[in-house]
Amino acid sequence: MSMTSFGTKLQQGRHYMTIWPRRPELNPLFPENRIIRATEFALKVIPALAVLSIMLQFQLGQDHYWPSVMTSVLFLLSLPLQGYYWLGQRAETRLPPSLANWYREINGKMNEQGGHRQLVAQPRYEELADTLNAAFKQLDKSFLYE
Repeated sequence: MSMTSFGTKLQQGRHYMTIWPRRPELNPLFPENRIIRATEFALKVIPALAVLSIMLQFQLGQDHYWPSVMTSVLFLLSLPLQGYYWLGQRAETRLPPSLANWYREINGKMNEQGGHRQLVAQPRYEELADTLNAAFKQLDKSFLYE
């Protein structure tokens, strides 16, 4: 995988993180909310942990521990990237047949109520996120359970 496609995947993951509806009703159905929360937590906490690890090693550590400290710091700093990468990969993944049918049903209900939703022939999780966002704004919550 080239660095450009890796960077594109990370950007797509950041975008997917912004469009995924963070609704508690979706928690049992999809892992996205957990991954997004973990990634956001890592973005807040990990830089401070990395600096603390380096500063503690500088103040209290011995020289022969530097390689393991730096390896640990690099791993810590990679955790948010792993979350972005997972989300980017998930956004590109085509929906399984059962979710694709659910996506079409939701779009059909929204079109019946006057929305003009474009239907994608082979939807991905990104299209599902867009549709769920619109559905939560336009429909009542019963569309989740029908």
